[in-house]
Amino acid sequence: MRHLNSKVQSRVARMLPWAVVALAGCIDPFNPELKDADNRLLVVDGYINARGISTIKLSRSFDVKATGQPPVEARARVYIEDEAGSRITLNEAASAPGTYTSPAQTLAAGRKYRLHLFSAAGREYASDYTAVTITPEIDSLGFQVADDGVEINVSTHDANNQAQYYRWDFDETWEFTSAHRSLFEWKNNQIQFRQEDIYRCWTSAPSTTIRLTNTTQLGQAVVSRLPLTTLPKRSAKLQVKYSILVKQHAQTAEEYAYWDLLRKNTENIGTLFDPLPSQLTGNVHDLNDPDQPVLGYVGAYSTTEKRLFIDRSELPRPWLSFDTGYESCQLTRDVYLRDVRGAFSSFVWLPIEGIYSAEGTLLGYTASTPECVDCRKRGTNVRPSFWR
Repeated sequence: MRHLNSKVQSRVARMLPWAVVALAGCIDPFNPELKDADNRLLVVDGYINARGISTIKLSRSFDVKATGQPPVEARARVYIEDEAGSRITLNEAASAPGTYTSPAQTLAAGRKYRLHLFSAAGREYASDYTAVTITPEIDSLGFQVADDGVEINVSTHDANNQAQYYRWDFDETWEFTSAHRSLFEWKNNQIQFRQEDIYRCWTSAPSTTIRLTNTTQLGQAVVSRLPLTTLPKRSAKLQVKYSILVKQHAQTAEEYAYWDLLRKNTENIGTLFDPLPSQLTGNVHDLNDPDQPVLGYVGAYSTTEKRLFIDRSELPRPWLSFDTGYESCQLTRDVYLRDVRGAFSSFVWLPIEGIYSAEGTLLGYTASTPECVDCRKRGTNVRPSFWR
């Protein structure tokens, strides 16, 4: 599952508690004076998954001028509770402090659940009880080619007209190649044929925007070909093959309103005339101090998902040029046999292919930098299990 991605989470954590930013275009920068306590508010990221594993990330807000990721809230005790007091324990991941996961579960539709947690410092927090919502299946996930790029769209419906508020996020994965295919490598103090492919790789990225819609103004709960994202026609993501995994969440009206405000606060900032961000008040509370803000909204719902692939062969033939990021890698170096050890033993240069005389005698190797040859600098050469 995917919840609030790290880029959005980092931006939101900086905006807490009153979401004050330096306005672009001002003559004098505005540096808000916030109390130390204001920079250490709890941030709760995640939801109660009614049909699977629940993952909750806990962190702390930090100063608007800080860089990097927000500090994590480790060693907490985290539970999912129903109104009868039954508990499901979420355990902290050893490899990811501040991330807590539950066993796979199936929660009763309509029954109310909440998140209840205790920080390592002993403070107690809880979300409001909320009824489980069942998310309908994604009917279709498609794409449409336009002059300027490829639009990804989604369709869904709820025959019972119960799910009227929707949110989507997605994970993108794309296949790409480096600028040069290396046939050789320096290994055991000599040039050998390369065994591992470092020309073809894959990389992934989460969505960085919040996509919402509702069907309250329609006669029925139907979403038809809603645009989710657009890929420019020169995007490197389309160079070989592209895949997107879309995850759909049906929400309550209250949670939808929270995410809509979060969307406005994180996407509409940037000019002097943009409205100041509003304070985000979710459904998580500090039980020791009700006046202390907490950022986060913990809903209870199932998630449905669907994957789409787009192959380069499905795109218009004129789309032959892509902004790969390797544009500066056109020039290579010739390394002759007498210079092989000095050039390749430090791995500052990587051999590409052999240089031969007219008679077929090996004279040396063409070479380029690892950034232009080794695709692992930008991804992984391990083929994803879902790739086709």
